[in-house]
Amino acid sequence: MRKTIVGAEDTVKSPSDGVWLDLETMARVEISSEDAAFPIEHALGVAATTGWRAAVTGPQVVRIYFDAPQKVRRIQVHVIERAAERSQEFAIFAETESGRREVVRQQFTFSPGGSSDEIEDYSVELDGVTMVELKIDPDRSHDPKLSRHYASLQSLRLG
Repeated sequence: MRKTIVGAEDTVKSPSDGVWLDLETMARVEISSEDAAFPIEHALGVAATTGWRAAVTGPQVVRIYFDAPQKVRRIQVHVIERAAERSQEFAIFAETESGRREVVRQQFTFSPGGSSDEIEDYSVELDGVTMVELKIDPDRSHDPKLSRHYASLQSLRLG
C-alpha cells in the first residue's frame, strides 16, 4: 500500500497539471455588478486572490462565454463569508448547442463563528458548452429590494 500524508493547505489547492480551463484566454465574462476593489478576474484565475464581490446588494449573475464550445467535466465554487450570518443560494446553468439546462442548485448557511467557507466541487459531463452562468442570491431573498447582503465569490473554476 502506498500512503502520502498531505498538509491542510494541500487539500484545498487547485490542480497544477492543467485540469482547470484557462478562462482568461478562452472566454469573456459578463457580470451584473462589481466592487472595484474585488474584480471578477480575481475569482476566475487559478491563483488564490481576494476574489470577486458585487458593488450592490441582492442577487447577482456571472456569465462566462467561451470563444469555442468546451467540454466541462468539473465545476468548483468557493465562497467565503466572515462578516455576517446568512443563507445563500446559487445555481449554475450551462448553455450548449442543444439548449440551456440547470446543472446544480445549492443552498448553504454561513456562520462567521463556525462555518465561513463553502467549497462545492461537482463532477459533470457537459459537452459543447458555449456559456456557463452562475446566479448568486446572497441572502435567499430573491428580491433585490429586500436583500441586505453582497454576493461574493472566492473562486469559480471549470475543468
